[in-house]
Amino acid sequence: MGNRLAWLSALSMWIILGGINLAAQVPSVPTTAPGALVEQEDYIRSDRLGITFISSIDSDDNAARYRNALILGAGWNRWPLYWDRVERIADSWHWASYDELVAADVDKGLQINAVLLGRPPFRQDGDSIANLFEPVIADGEDHTTLDVPINPDNPWAQFVFRVVSRYKPGGILAAERGFPEAAGVRVWEVWNEPDLPAFWQGGPKAYARLLKVAAIVVKTVDPEATVMFGGLLFAGDDNFLSSVLQYFKNDELRVEYDWFFDAVAIHSYDDPWRSGWLTKVVEDTLAEYDLVRPVWVNETGVSVWDDYPGPVWATAAEERLRLATAQEQANFLIMSAAYAWAKGAQRVFYHQLYDDCGNQAAGSDFPPHHGELCSEGTCFGHAFGLYRNPREAICFSQHPFANTPRPVAFAYRLLAEIFGRQPFDAAGIIGLRDPVTTIAFARDDGARIIVLWNNTDEEVRHRFKANSSQAIAHFLNGERSILPATDGRYSLNLKPAGNFSYPDLEAGRSAAIGGEPVILVESPS
Repeated sequence: MGNRLAWLSALSMWIILGGINLAAQVPSVPTTAPGALVEQEDYIRSDRLGITFISSIDSDDNAARYRNALILGAGWNRWPLYWDRVERIADSWHWASYDELVAADVDKGLQINAVLLGRPPFRQDGDSIANLFEPVIADGEDHTTLDVPINPDNPWAQFVFRVVSRYKPGGILAAERGFPEAAGVRVWEVWNEPDLPAFWQGGPKAYARLLKVAAIVVKTVDPEATVMFGGLLFAGDDNFLSSVLQYFKNDELRVEYDWFFDAVAIHSYDDPWRSGWLTKVVEDTLAEYDLVRPVWVNETGVSVWDDYPGPVWATAAEERLRLATAQEQANFLIMSAAYAWAKGAQRVFYHQLYDDCGNQAAGSDFPPHHGELCSEGTCFGHAFGLYRNPREAICFSQHPFANTPRPVAFAYRLLAEIFGRQPFDAAGIIGLRDPVTTIAFARDDGARIIVLWNNTDEEVRHRFKANSSQAIAHFLNGERSILPATDGRYSLNLKPAGNFSYPDLEAGRSAAIGGEPVILVESPS
C-alpha cells in the first residue's frame, strides 16, 4: 500500500569539528521520502490531516516544501498572516507576499487554515490593540452589513475586512488570478494561543472583543467562512475558553452571530493522550453553554532529542523531559491522531513540516556537537520536523543528512493512506490502561480500523477479538496479513515503550509515548 520504504540500518559517523572527533548520534535515515514516487494526480490531500508551515512568505524554496508535504498526503496548510507584515505604515497595505502564498496553496490544491496574528506597533495599546472596543461600523454599531462601511477608527476591524475581502473565494485575489469558484481562504483562526502570555497578554475580555469583531466582519464579508477560536494550549489551570464564553453569554448579538465562532482549535504537545483529553475538555466546556462546535487539533508534535539540532548528548531521563527519540516521534503522531479522532476531533495537523527555527531566534545555527558548544550560547534547538532542514535553511542547516525525512514522515503517510481516503467515525476506545491501548474506528467502506500499542517496558503478546476472517496489520516499515486463530482472536507482538521521562502521568499509564503502534485494518465481513 503506497510507497513506504524500508529504513536503512542505524548509521553512525564521525564529524571533525575544531580538531576534535565527535561521535554524532544520527537516527536511521531513509533512502527517500515515503510516497516519493506518487504522481501529482494521485496525491491524497486528506481532509482530516494538515501540516503547519508547509510554506512561508520567508521561504525561497516553497516548491520543494509543497512536494514534500503532498507526497505525505496532507490536505491542509496552516500559516499565520501577520498584520504587521501587511500594514507596515499606517493605512498603507502590502499584500504581494501573501498573494503568492495563497495562490500557491490554491495551485497545489491545499485547503488553508490562516491565522490572523500580530499587530503593528502603531496599532498597539498596552497589551491589547488600539481602539479595539470602538464600534465595528462607521455609524456607531457593531451589527453590520456591506451597505455600511467599516469604522475607520477600529483598526482591527479594518484589517480583518481587508484581508478577508482579498483572500476569500471570489475575492480580490481570486478575481485577479482566475481561481476556481470555491478557491481561497475559508478558515480564519483568530490569533494563536491566546491563553499563552507569549502570544496574548490582553486577557480573556480583550480576546473576546478581538474574536467578536473578527467574527462580525468575517461573516459580513463571507457568510460561508469558518471563524475559529484561536488555538488553545491549556498550559495552566485556567480555562480560557470558558472565561471568554462568560463574556459572550451576556452579549446581545451572540444569537445573531452564533456566539462569534464556528470551531475551536487546540494545541497538544509531548504527551499524545492530551490530544483526546483536550478535545474532551473543549467539548465539555462548550456543553456548559449548550454549544456544540467542531474541534481541530491544529498543532500537535513532540521534539526529538537524539537527532540534530536536538540535545543528542542528553543521557539522563531528567535531561530529556518531554522529548522523544526520532522513532518515538513517529509513534507519537499516530497515537495523538488516534486519541484526537477517538474523542471527536475533526482534523489533526502535525507541527511542523521542517524543523525551521523551532522556538529559537532566526539565524540560530551550529554544527553537530556533543554539548561542548553550550558555553557559547544556543547549542540545541527544537526538532519537530517531519523533515530535517535543508542546507540553505536560515537555522540548523548543518545536519549530515540534510533535507531527509524522519520516521515521523512515514507515520504521517501511513495515517493518510488509512484514514485519509474516505470518511470514518470513532468506534470507541476499547482499552486505555496498561499494558495495551486499543482504539477502534469504523470506515465508510465497512472496514474496522484498530490502532493499538504497548505502554510497558516489555514486549507484549496481545490477543483480541476478530470481527472478520482477515486483516492487514500496518507497521511503520511495512505490512502483513493476519488471520484469526481458531478461537476467533488475532494475536500480535507489540514492541515495548522506551520513554519514561514524562512526570505526572495519570494513574494507569506507565509511558506517555508507547511502543511502535500497529494499525490493523479489518476487511468487511
